[in-house]
Amino acid sequence: MCLTCGCGSDDVRVSLPGAHHDAHDHHHPHDDGDHGHETVVLEERLLAKNDHLAEHVRGFLAVRRMTAVNLMSSPGAGKTSLLERTIADLGGDRQICVVEGDQETAFDADRITRAGARAVQVNTGSGCHLDADMVGRSLRALDPEPGSLLFVENVGNLVCPALFDVGEHARVVVISVTEGDDKPLKYPTMFAAADLVVVNKIDLLPYVDFDLPRLHEQARSLNRDVAVLPLSVRTGERVRDWYAWLDSLASGIEEGEPHGAAVGP
Repeated sequence: MCLTCGCGSDDVRVSLPGAHHDAHDHHHPHDDGDHGHETVVLEERLLAKNDHLAEHVRGFLAVRRMTAVNLMSSPGAGKTSLLERTIADLGGDRQICVVEGDQETAFDADRITRAGARAVQVNTGSGCHLDADMVGRSLRALDPEPGSLLFVENVGNLVCPALFDVGEHARVVVISVTEGDDKPLKYPTMFAAADLVVVNKIDLLPYVDFDLPRLHEQARSLNRDVAVLPLSVRTGERVRDWYAWLDSLASGIEEGEPHGAAVGP
């Protein structure tokens, strides 16, 4: 059991679409019954180990001159749909690779592969997040070309993925207008860690009770530097602003400033 969030991850599986889904051992420290100080120490050791592995991932990315984005959201916000559209529009300019995180199935990795990108599926079993070790193993399986764009589509969860550095250059939180505009204050750790908040499905704004200025204000109250980008993957409205943000991120990494540009309201 992972002591940071209580999820189990002994049955993590990393696989390429179409390949056999072989199990891989993935061990976290376990609680031996002491729920006091020792638990806190083990949690700190777990995160320290993850941070160490994240630096190795960053080194891999640096050698290959890659840009990596960690996509996080609750289930159904539209991460995979956003990636499909991004691959269709940008995939001809540079190789796009995706690490897909889900507890079970390879549905999303299959969608990404059909869209035209290379993908690896990470099934976490009862685990609720990806970590640096999983992403590192996925990169070895993908063996991406230099200059590739890497997306890590994290497990659908607005809590635990925010705690784990996976070696990314930027963190993007995707929410949809159907989820409500109170998410930043309900899940402050996630939004405080974000570089960009993508508000998807704005084509549905006339039909739902969602206040964009309120969402923007709440997100900025937690992270004054966070950018907020409303868009619609379905209609394509403001999707080009998403692409511009990605371009700015890649340029910033080359110049030693790994953050995307601010976007308008």
